[in-house]
Amino acid sequence: MSTVGSVMADLEAKGSEKTRKTYARHGVPAGRMFGVSVADLKMIAKSIKQQQALALELYATGNQDAMYLAGMVADGARMSAAELKSWAEGAKDLKMISEYTVPWVAVENAQGRTLAREWIRSGEEHEASSGWCTYSGLVAITSDDALDFAEIDEMLTVVVKQIDGAQNRVRYTMNNFVIAVGSYVKPLLKEAKSAARTIDAVSVDMGDTACDVRLALAQIEKVEAAGRVGVKKKTIRC
Repeated sequence: MSTVGSVMADLEAKGSEKTRKTYARHGVPAGRMFGVSVADLKMIAKSIKQQQALALELYATGNQDAMYLAGMVADGARMSAAELKSWAEGAKDLKMISEYTVPWVAVENAQGRTLAREWIRSGEEHEASSGWCTYSGLVAITSDDALDFAEIDEMLTVVVKQIDGAQNRVRYTMNNFVIAVGSYVKPLLKEAKSAARTIDAVSVDMGDTACDVRLALAQIEKVEAAGRVGVKKKTIRC
């Protein structure tokens, strides 16, 4: 059985300067990573799958590589609301964690929607980003008959009214929420496209990277042209 110490040693050994430079350009503090590629993380995840307690310990290290790995291994349905809140709080300054890892596990939990709404209202940029990403994940995997259309429509209105004054990464995740609704909730396609037209091109500081911000309307229309609006995903894990 692997221990947190043995896994951390494995992670450190697999870190590379090339990956550290890539993560640094995305704003990851040098002291919070080894620089392990996602491909290597997936290989390690296979060797420790279903080890829930270990996943929680790995996340608690505060090391991005370990935290991302934890999200690959943990079963969000088995986590308590307190544990999920702790994960959201601990993702400060780590976009890969706040916008991917935390939503991965949150959408699997019965309290996911409630937590998403709570995080969205947070004044902390990383928590609000986790909230928007979590709700985006929920609309992507949840059948329409289990979604609250009125609430989602209200959230589209919030995006339109507040996106210009929102924090940097919150603008990014708000834009992605509009895309998610237009792509996965066919009954709200018209409303999502209207919101997308209004917000148009969203300005986000992407740091020293080649990443860009997708135009919501263009992305929704691409999905629409492919005849895939409303086609749900089985999981949001990468």
